[in-house]
Amino acid sequence: MSDAVARRVCSPAGRVTKSLLGYGALAGPFYVIVVLVQGLTRPGFDLTRDDASLLSNGGLGWIQIANFLVSGAFVLAFAVGLGRALGSGRGATWAPRLIAGYGLGLIGGGIFIADPMNGFPPGAPAGHPATISGHGVLHLIAAGLGFLCLAAACFVMARRFAADRRRGWMTYSIVAGVAFLVAFGGLASGSASPAVVLAFWSALLLVWSWMAAVAVHFYRRVS
Repeated sequence: MSDAVARRVCSPAGRVTKSLLGYGALAGPFYVIVVLVQGLTRPGFDLTRDDASLLSNGGLGWIQIANFLVSGAFVLAFAVGLGRALGSGRGATWAPRLIAGYGLGLIGGGIFIADPMNGFPPGAPAGHPATISGHGVLHLIAAGLGFLCLAAACFVMARRFAADRRRGWMTYSIVAGVAFLVAFGGLASGSASPAVVLAFWSALLLVWSWMAAVAVHFYRRVS
């Protein structure tokens, strides 16, 4: 077997790692497409005003619940693959743990449903609810912790890329982490202005894209 062919052949452990990393590339597109299809077709939902979590309510709420659970499982699989790909060195312990924290946050967001608000689903009161239910509080906690874990993972991976002297990847990771943290802060402030909501959607797309790019980067390096 030539050296070129040998380099293309993965070991059994490498194939498992590649499969796990692949879920990191799939998670974002899967989540975003399911949300967009619902957001554009479910009556009363406004992508410029409403959070995706509200889609868990109503007769078709099971679709978004399943989206949270499946996407979370994809992210957990990616976290395992990332840990295997990183091996040792800076970020090898905490980057996978923080990614897993985001995956658990997604799953928690599916188990604990957000309270109806802003007139969605149709018939719900306008604006924010006067009181938040127990499952609504747990949803906010799961989402908040998950988002913080994801932003922290960007910064931990930035340090790893810096140690590996990959400045482009380091910069990409920092920008994604900062943008997402700032956008999440705006949303957490309670503002429902279209500018804040759309900024969060943009940051979420950026950080999902970052995850997919990192997954592909390490997928190509596994042998």
